[in-house]
Formats: sequence, C-alpha cells, structure tokens
Amino acid sequence: MTQSVVVQVGQCGNQVGCRFWDLALREHAHVNKKGLYDEALSSFFRNVDSRESDGGAHVVGGRIQHLKARAVLVDMEEGVVNEILQGPLREMFDSTQLLTDVSGSGNNWAVGHMTYGSAYREQIVDKLRKAAEHCDCLQCFFLIHSMGGGTGSGLGTRVLSLLEEEFPEVCRIVTSIYPSAEDDVITSPYNSVLAMRELTEHGDCVLPVENQSLVNIVDKIKHMSHSGKPGSAVKRDSTIISGQGGLSGAEKPFDAMNNIVANLLLNITSSARFEGSLNMDLNEIAMNLVPFPRLHYLVPSLTPLYTLADVCVPTRRLDQMFSDAFSKDHQLIQADPKHSLYLACALMVRGNVQVSDLRRNIERLKPVLPFVSWNQEGWKTGLCSVPPVGHSHALLALANNTCVKLTFMELRERFIKLYRKKAHLHHYLHVDGMEQSCFSEAISSLSSLIEEYQHLDATKGTLMPDAPRLRIAR
Repeated sequence: MTQSVVVQVGQCGNQVGCRFWDLALREHAHVNKKGLYDEALSSFFRNVDSRESDGGAHVVGGRIQHLKARAVLVDMEEGVVNEILQGPLREMFDSTQLLTDVSGSGNNWAVGHMTYGSAYREQIVDKLRKAAEHCDCLQCFFLIHSMGGGTGSGLGTRVLSLLEEEFPEVCRIVTSIYPSAEDDVITSPYNSVLAMRELTEHGDCVLPVENQSLVNIVDKIKHMSHSGKPGSAVKRDSTIISGQGGLSGAEKPFDAMNNIVANLLLNITSSARFEGSLNMDLNEIAMNLVPFPRLHYLVPSLTPLYTLADVCVPTRRLDQMFSDAFSKDHQLIQADPKHSLYLACALMVRGNVQVSDLRRNIERLKPVLPFVSWNQEGWKTGLCSVPPVGHSHALLALANNTCVKLTFMELRERFIKLYRKKAHLHHYLHVDGMEQSCFSEAISSLSSLIEEYQHLDATKGTLMPDAPRLRIAR
C-alpha cells in the first residue's frame, strides 16, 4: 500500500485542507465499522500510540489508537492553524507537522517566496522529510494553496520547488485556487502570475480552481435549497454545505466553497484510499494526462453537484452523470471545454458502477468531444467501489484541455493593467532577492504557455496524415 502527504500552505490552503481531513474521516468512519487501522486509513493517516515515548506508529491491522494526518501545515499568520488546533481536529496534528509565524506576507509574493522561503527553508525541508520518513512507500505530495495572497502564492510555490529538489521522484499534484477579477487583494494579479511560472516549472499536475466558479456553484446549491420545489431541497442541517453536524462546528464564510475543493481532493484520492475493481494509481494521472511537460493544468469537474450539498433529489441516471461531467456548469474553472481541444481525460468514478457502464459512456461521448488527433484513445479510468457518504455514486473528470488558456489570458490582462502603471511595484522590489526581471520572466513564461495552448488549438479539426510507410529495399 502506498502513502501520500498533504502540504497545506497559507490561509486558504489550510482551510481547504482542514475540510479535506474532516470529510475524509467521515468517509473512513462510514466504511470502517470495526475501528481497525486498515490499509485504506494508512494511505493518508498514521496510527500512533501516544503512550510510547517515541510516539511509535502501529502496524496495519491493529486497533485505532490516535490517528495523525500525513500532513504538513504552513502559514505565516497563526490564526487559521491556531483555530484548527483548538477545534475538533486538534488531535490529528502535532507540533512536528506545523510551521507558523505571526506577521504574514502582506499579500506580497516576494515576501512569501524570498523572505520566508529563505528564513524557513531548513525547517520546511525538515518537516517534509519527517512526514516522508513515516511512509513505507511515498507515492505523492498534494500541495494546496491559493494564488492571490502572499503566503499561499509565494511560500506555497517555494515549498513546491523544495519538494522537487528533495523528492524528485515523487509525484507533485497541486490544487491552486485562482482569484476572481473582483478580488479584494489589489496585488493578486502580480502574485498569481509570479506563482504561475513556478507551477509551470515545478508541478507535475496542477488542478486550477477559480473562486468565481466556486461562488457560482454555491449559489446554485443555495438556490436549490430555497426553491421549495418538492424533491429538490437541501437538508437544512446538511453537514457538507453548512459545516454543521460534521467535525467542523459552526459555519464559516468560505466553508461551502472550501467543501467543493475538499470534495475534489476526496474523489481524486479515493482510489488510493479504498478498494475498487479498476484502481487508478495517482502517478498514472501525470503519466497518462500530460503529453507535454509544461501543459500539466487539468480542468476538474464534479458530478453530481448535489453530492456537495446532501440535496434530496432522486439519483440521476448514470448516463446523465457522465454528460454532466463534460458540461461547463460542473467545472471548477469558467471555460467551455467543448469549444477547445482535449489532449487527454481521466474519469474517476465512485460507487457501484460497472466497467461496461464506463466504457459505454466513453464510446457515447467520444464523437462529441474534440480530441487531439494523435491521442484519440487518451482516456484514463478509475473505479472506486466506495461512494461519497450518503450517495450511490459520484464522478470526477480531469481534462487536459486547451480551454484553460482563457483563465490564463484573463490573468495576463489583469497583470498587464497593473504592471503598465508600475502600480505597487516598489513593495516587491524592496524585498531582498526580488528584481524587476522576475516580473518580466513570469509574464513571458505565462505568454509562452498561452501560445503553446493556442498552437494546439490551431490544429483542431485537422487530421494528421498517416506517417509514410517504410519501404523495404529488395
């Protein structure tokens, strides 16, 4: 059995991470009735006996003593981490897993990346190594961070480069929360573009999630809950949309949005955590979905959306669920994949679904999805037999699709608008190690990424001629 480590950086990263651990515990408790530390739990949790002086870990098969999350929590403000340590999840983390400061990064990528990245480098590496040493077979690092602030974008991407340096063979899957155009952090375009360069250079897979898409999904769910139509009401004490009734206590402003991202992580890790007839290895995501190393941004979409809200509606037909996964309403970024080009796609299905259902739906969808001509069979599938709590099945689609370029183009526009006026630049250039060339290199990295996607888009609809056959001389 393999293990993975979750690294959560900054306020947003830690809040999303907290929801992930909360919901993951619910899932395991639902399945693990005997209270035994099994292989499923060992993939993301350690079982520790606190009575032993060295905090000795227990082997798979024994009783659950104290579960510890395989996680490293980093934030340069202590508020969110302190909240976690005072909340219901406090037993899951200990001081060896935490790194905080008091002053924050002031919404400045350079402070997070350069100042704190240098000051805390050794401590971060030490905590990552400790987490890795607790694994028998380390498979993957999951990094959760946001792009708009200073710590998430700056220190988050510094941690990513340290992961590549220290563990070059271990897959790095990054969940990055992108700010909306109306973001209240004025410097978020700078932070995001500077972070993008690092993600492109050092990530194996990046799952971009747009704040605006999360807001739209939450609004849609709330609308369903207030529509009053019979059969489409959200349970008022819904554990997932309100945070009530779970481990997390009272509802916080971003809980519902964070839950959506936590559900994305639950589904992507489900085949590592539970059995299934067609298990998908996490390494296979990068291996199968990333034909070009830099083009590793995968568009996530979740269905049914009401899995996120415990909505009381009849289970939608399986075929409808597959269709929904390819509609823009279910995506976590705002773009239309059907008007762009698919390079590859993964479907991760949870619940009692047959392989034949999976194949039939792929064959049904294939004709309407524009795939790149040289990878018509670019589908990766995973079947996990354990559905999300309270539901019969769920589906996560990860599409390597050129539609992500729209998100990146909008980001570039917002960056240029600020940069043209040299607005707020001095805050960055005062930071030791930060030079103006960092800005020009970051924007040219983003522009060349957009060009690569545009170049691929231009091939849409053109079939590559068959390679000439070799003539054998007689």
